[in-house]
Amino acid sequence: MGEGKGSTLVHLLVVVLSLVAFGFAIAAERRRSVGTVVKDDITNSTYCVYNSDVATGYGVGAFLFLLSGESLLMGITKCMCFGRPLAPGSDRAWSIIYFVSSWLTFLVAESCLIAGATRNAYHTKYRGMIYAQNFSCETLRKGVFIAGAVFVVATMILNVYYYMYFAKATTTMPAHKANRTNSTVGMTGYA
Repeated sequence: MGEGKGSTLVHLLVVVLSLVAFGFAIAAERRRSVGTVVKDDITNSTYCVYNSDVATGYGVGAFLFLLSGESLLMGITKCMCFGRPLAPGSDRAWSIIYFVSSWLTFLVAESCLIAGATRNAYHTKYRGMIYAQNFSCETLRKGVFIAGAVFVVATMILNVYYYMYFAKATTTMPAHKANRTNSTVGMTGYA
């Protein structure tokens, strides 16, 4: 880590993993399952038929890529808890702020992605008899994967800033204490 910038490879890997997670989240939103009601004339029952379930795989893929990017960054920085202490100052303060913020957005993004993937995988197969006219098959609400994608981008930006300030705070030389042996103020003995 030279001049407080951090490793360019770490920046690049975090951004690429986050962008792949973003792409998977967008693809999952576009390929959500859609159900259609089918009536069986023999048994007078209805059931739902769903199209492909590829959005679940995309959602899980986005979850895993974002998780690997966050794990990589926390492994490199040792989660700010282990390793060298950060030098006091504004770089350490910004590093802590970005660390907490990135974890919050990461948790929201991961919960949106995994909840969307789980809900998209749930399909109602059999409904019984229809007594009401407006019957619909349960599907994932629009925007769940989009919300996850927005928080993926926010996590990526906050992670880049966190790593940048973390690198500055670890490369900053700590202030040296005054040399107490050459002090002009001293104690004199009684003679």
